[in-house]
Amino acid sequence: MQLTHGSLFSGIGGFDLAADFLGIQNKFHCEINPFGQKILKYYFPESESFSDITKTNFSKYANTIDILSGGFPCQPYSLNGKRKGKNDERHLWPAMLGTIRQVEPVFVVGENVFGLLNWSNGLVFEEVCVDLENIGYEVLPVLLPACGVGAPHRRDRIFFIAYNEGFRKKRIVEQNDSIDIDTNADGFGLSRRSQPGNLEKEGKVGKEFFEGLRGGDFWEGFPTESVVRSGNDGVPEKLDGIAVSKWQFESIKSFGNAIVPQIGIRLFDTIIHFLNQQQQ
Repeated sequence: MQLTHGSLFSGIGGFDLAADFLGIQNKFHCEINPFGQKILKYYFPESESFSDITKTNFSKYANTIDILSGGFPCQPYSLNGKRKGKNDERHLWPAMLGTIRQVEPVFVVGENVFGLLNWSNGLVFEEVCVDLENIGYEVLPVLLPACGVGAPHRRDRIFFIAYNEGFRKKRIVEQNDSIDIDTNADGFGLSRRSQPGNLEKEGKVGKEFFEGLRGGDFWEGFPTESVVRSGNDGVPEKLDGIAVSKWQFESIKSFGNAIVPQIGIRLFDTIIHFLNQQQQ
């Protein structure tokens, strides 16, 4: 049975790219930004495309998705924003939770900024964990920086890795999978109160893999300063379209919101490693 993946708040497809790299089938993506939609439809034409998560019913994918990923909007909690949190209309964790209830994925991989940890003393951070635990998931949140996979910037991000044993067994039965991958009573061991040893298992994606992915000089010439923009650097507004095209502007914004795909690869490969162990 080939693993399947669906993504929410997909952006330009960081998680989708990671899934594709590992041979996981991308079934659908959901992104409201027109620029992101264009990128996703170009690179993942076989995936069903949705736009507004608050107006979409995903129940057609119930019990068909192994991994559901989503970087729910970070602006309400970002240290660089107004930090309105749950009072911000972009607080869309409830919408993602609703989709999880509809789809019942075996794994959930959520992502957000470091600021989620200290907004209102971690209120939403705890809410995410408790909401997932209340519907049967074991949850392990981890803080991972982009430099952890060799990128030349820190970019701390919190990832929620959640596993539902009941949904896995239900999916096996309904898909008539002939492979017996029953697990032990301890399950995945992803309780957020347990030791995070599972994520340290590299599986087939080890140091040599990432060295090859970076290609030695992969990051050579990577800009260390932002491009010149009006408002911050004194460039007249009328020159915006000349100095930075709309495509460039949307690209910069999208990259700023995106995850580093190599982190997604590491997380998804850990899931594959775990499932392979269960099959054995």
